[in-house]
This record gives sequence, C-alpha cells and structure tokens, in this order.
Amino acid sequence: MKRLLAEAIGTFALVLFGTGAIVVDAATGGALGHVGISIVFGLVVMTMIQTLGDVSGAHLNPAVTLGFWAARRFPLRDVAPYAGAQCGGAILASTLLRVLFPEADGLGATTPSGGLAASFALEVVLTFFLMFVILGVTSGAEEKGLYAGIAIGATVALGALFGGPVSGGSMNPARSLGPALVSGHFSVLWLYLLAPAFGALLAVPGCRGVRQAGCCSADGATA
Repeated sequence: MKRLLAEAIGTFALVLFGTGAIVVDAATGGALGHVGISIVFGLVVMTMIQTLGDVSGAHLNPAVTLGFWAARRFPLRDVAPYAGAQCGGAILASTLLRVLFPEADGLGATTPSGGLAASFALEVVLTFFLMFVILGVTSGAEEKGLYAGIAIGATVALGALFGGPVSGGSMNPARSLGPALVSGHFSVLWLYLLAPAFGALLAVPGCRGVRQAGCCSADGATA
C-alpha cells in the first residue's frame, strides 16, 4: 500500500504541476511559455524521483511500469495496481485543477496539433527514448539517485519541448487520462493511451541491443 500511495502522490504532483502550468499559462496570457511549461514537467518528475524512488520506484507513468515489466524487472501482478494508482492520482489532480480554475477548458489535456498519424508516431518515438533512458540509468525497477532523477527529468523536459507543439509531448497515459476525463476532451485519448505503451515496449529490445547480456531481466541490472 505504501508503494501504491507513493505512485498516486507522485503522479498527482506530476499532473497538478505539469498540466497546471499549462492552465496557468493560458490564464495569464503566456506567462510561462512553452519552454517554461516543459521545464515544469521535467522538474516535477526529477523531484518526485528523488523523493519517492526508494519507495515505489517513482514510475509515475503506466507506460514506464509496462516497460519495466517487459524488461523483466517488475512483476506482472503489480502492473495493474500501479497503473490504477497512477491514473487515480492523475484524475484527482485534474479534479483539483477544475476546482481551482473552473473557467479552464481543457485542463492541460493533450491534443494533436498535426495529423493523427504523425502525432501517434511522435508519441511512440518520444516514449521510446524516455524508457530507453530510464532503463539505462536505473537498477531493477527503481528510479533513485541524483543522476537518475536529472537524466529522466531532462528527458521528459526535452520530449515536451520537442513534441509539445505537434503531439502534446505526453509520453504518459495517466498524464493524458486525468485532464481528458475531467474536462470531457477524450475524442483522441486512445492515441495517448496506446502510443506511449508501444514506445515503452519498443525500448526494451533497444536497451538489450546496446547493453550487456542480462540487462533487461530479473537477474540483470544496469547501473
């Protein structure tokens, strides 16, 4: 229960501050800007990894949890509970944002600015590199330590910077689910549920291809 609560709190913070930055930016006429919003996403991921990594691994993302399972670093029985805790935290955060900013329309929901095919492909690629970095800087299914936090947070910020104007730069089904459900903007939610999952799964053979034998297994670990 401590691990599930940690995942719920961590994802709550991610969605509250990340999508909240989008809402604040819109309400203030662009006070944060695209770069500022991307930095907020990266910073909140980094701080939550530093705070909760030794409790739950600080996945904060159902796609990451799925990737850890595919890499044989995480038990299948814990995948659904983790995903449920993450999605629950995201929905609670979006609900709070609705209370705080009742006039906000999308609550930071991710929507494709380009075509659906291009946005789907970009989300797959962005999540591939996010999971690829995570597998490279973690041991087992734990994200802990200054180096891991900085590397993963920077990758999230980079993905948001690069992909935000096209696909929204979600890389996280829970991050997209919360705002979509609470705001009622879920016509393209399927894209942000499926594409990050595919990207995370593709990162596993990528990691195995460049690292030593056993890097993605119950017995192996990457430093």
